[in-house]
Amino acid sequence: MAAAPAPPGAPPKPTWDPRRVEPPFPWLRPTIRIRLTLLYGGMFLIAGILLLSIIYLLAANALNVGSDLPFKVVTGTVSSENCNIVSTQLPASELNHALNECVNEQRQHALDNLLSRSLLALLGLAIIAFAFGYAMAGRVLSPLGRITRTARAVAGSDLARRIELDGPDDELKELADTFDDMLERLERAFTAQQRFVGNASHELRTPLAINRTLLEVHLSDPGAPVELQQLGKTLLATNERSEQLVEGLLLLARSDNQIVERKPVDLAEVAEQAVDQVHAEAAAKGVVIRGERQSAVVQGNGVLLERIALNLVQNAVRYNVQEDGWVEVTTEVLHGQAVLVVSNTGPVVPAYEIDNLFEPFKRLRGADRTGSDKGVGLGLSIVRSVARAHGGHIYAQPREGGGLVMRVTLPI
Repeated sequence: MAAAPAPPGAPPKPTWDPRRVEPPFPWLRPTIRIRLTLLYGGMFLIAGILLLSIIYLLAANALNVGSDLPFKVVTGTVSSENCNIVSTQLPASELNHALNECVNEQRQHALDNLLSRSLLALLGLAIIAFAFGYAMAGRVLSPLGRITRTARAVAGSDLARRIELDGPDDELKELADTFDDMLERLERAFTAQQRFVGNASHELRTPLAINRTLLEVHLSDPGAPVELQQLGKTLLATNERSEQLVEGLLLLARSDNQIVERKPVDLAEVAEQAVDQVHAEAAAKGVVIRGERQSAVVQGNGVLLERIALNLVQNAVRYNVQEDGWVEVTTEVLHGQAVLVVSNTGPVVPAYEIDNLFEPFKRLRGADRTGSDKGVGLGLSIVRSVARAHGGHIYAQPREGGGLVMRVTLPI
């Protein structure tokens, strides 16, 4: 079959999600510790300014700046080097006026000196107050740091961790105890879920495998009637569909948790394997698979990451146009994250229907997928679940003219 010509224009690159952009100065993040430090230091600074103002006003009132001397010189000779009063015989009125100016100048100089020294002292004490407030805020908030570290460990599927905070019976200890109780309940719930998944895996797979074996044995009988062979093929297809549904449900249940054991996985290799597996189906439908795949190594589970690429490429091939269809699969490292983009031609997808794509058993038209021969309706649900388990995200964007652009971002 001749390869269909690729369209002249490349699919548009989806815009970068601004929610994933790191702030330029992370150390300026307004943490509670910084805010408490500013609160403590600001209160001290305001109190110091008020105290300094009161002292300055009291000192100015006590010195009586601008007032006359409580005495007058009647006769005599007065000299002063600070006020430039020469030792000459002056009239009493001029002498008293010169003395008043000299004393008021010395009073104002004393107030200015008091103000400047007080401001320097206040500045030094403010720096000490901010440093002391920062240290005290860190000490007060240390239980919250312990709670945060435990929560991060729990986010990595370590549900056995507990805070076990010691100290006085205050609000922080009550919060830590409540968090420990919640972790205990979560651990019991996840343990029960794991047991259920294990039991369901055995109980559901075994009868389906037996049915498949029996049907294959009957179909291998050359003497079986044509009607029976046709019925057997129909039942075998139905049984295979049920097996896919069970595998998808179990994978979806397992991938909802964080990945504990991580290994380096190259998204380019994962995408290549997915393209190789879907190549025959794409050739049968006349769909061209293209795209440049650059190395993008992430830490994760290779089997689950391969399922992400395989489900996306399969959906892109199966939900495509009848003629001249194409699928573009690219991998790259962008903004410190590994990015897998799968674009395709296909039917026009309304923007308001994008969220329904990731719901189990949901189609764009809102009906169940039980009647479809294209899958069991769990492909994109599994993709989203696996991406979240790896700390990543998936974004869907309609292409102009039909089709979708599926973008998976994973931390490196």
